[in-house]
Amino acid sequence: MGGDNRYLGLAYVAPYIIGLLVFTAFPFLASLYLSFTDYDLLSKPEWTGLDNYERLMTRDRTFNKSLRVTLLYVFMTVPLKLAFALLVAVVLNYRLKAIGFFRTAYYVPSILGGSIAIAVLWRYIFAEVGLVNMGLEAIGLEPVNWFGDPQNALFTLTLLRCWQFGSAMVIFLAALQSVDKSLYEASSIDGANKWHQFRFITVPLITPVIFFNLIMQTVQAFQEFNGPYIITDGGPLKSTYLLPLYIYDKAFKSFDMGYASAIAWILFVIIMVLTLIAFWSSKKWVYYAGDKRS
Repeated sequence: MGGDNRYLGLAYVAPYIIGLLVFTAFPFLASLYLSFTDYDLLSKPEWTGLDNYERLMTRDRTFNKSLRVTLLYVFMTVPLKLAFALLVAVVLNYRLKAIGFFRTAYYVPSILGGSIAIAVLWRYIFAEVGLVNMGLEAIGLEPVNWFGDPQNALFTLTLLRCWQFGSAMVIFLAALQSVDKSLYEASSIDGANKWHQFRFITVPLITPVIFFNLIMQTVQAFQEFNGPYIITDGGPLKSTYLLPLYIYDKAFKSFDMGYASAIAWILFVIIMVLTLIAFWSSKKWVYYAGDKRS
């Protein structure tokens, strides 16, 4: 009987294991191998050693430009998105009328925000004759070239990403509701105002959630593709040419799969290094229950 249960358990997890091996482990290892080859999808991969990486680091100006744009995009998007998500979560944490409706309404953009349809809609909203410029003209301001100006295009894409704050907001809201209310009552007796309560009680107690959202949003920002591809296609003047777009172009337009794999692994290493730095720094500012520090 015990043996039957064991095989039954294996049958249940088999689809997940097979999917993990076929769609994650194999592509992961295959891309690592291909990054050391010259491969165009038609001919047999030809081993080239570190040539792809040497070319990336020393001769590819497009990669350098794309890397700078990607880092700028991440360092703009993640703080803005987390700050906005936390602000909305704090507001929704109060007992307001129809609070369920507002929570749902604020979460909807996260469901729709990554879709191609929303990216197309965003492009028309910020077009030269779009709704945003029509609103600016209605109040007497000059219209802005949101996507045609290299100085504005990346910021406009950042707004699209920040608009998709629902998932982070829901996690923040759950953390806020888990804070012991007696701490606020005790601090009020001691004369603490709302700002002091937020700064010295709320923020320290939700730092594990802040850290989790920081990691997740950083990884997602590095992998951003739909918005830049649909709205600007990396332009103008490659001002929105993120690394995922460069990987796509090399793999499916130039059919240089080996070089695209090398870029993907460089991106993976960058994400890994930043994640390790975040985990190292978390020892100084993330506080867990029962954590004793001097």
